[in-house]
Amino acid sequence: MAEKKKSYGRSKSGVELTEEVIARMAAEAERGLDVTKLRRRRGRPSMGSAPAEAFPVRLEPELRKAVDERAAADNTTASEVVREALRRYLKVS
Repeated sequence: MAEKKKSYGRSKSGVELTEEVIARMAAEAERGLDVTKLRRRRGRPSMGSAPAEAFPVRLEPELRKAVDERAAADNTTASEVVREALRRYLKVS
């Protein structure tokens, strides 16, 4: 009886990921990948002149509710409402 090969799922392109396929991919990576063949993944769009930073802020429930209501009324996100409020308060673009 033939031994069943262990599968680790499938790649996005549908290739079954077996031990042999993974070993072949690892060997190719160790030889050096041709970066011209790699697809660029979309990420978050740039914000300003450098990568953006997360800045956690605690808000009282009433202020958070007001931010969420404004975001819904403007059809945008709470983060964008806060960024715009800070830009206006600090007079920066």
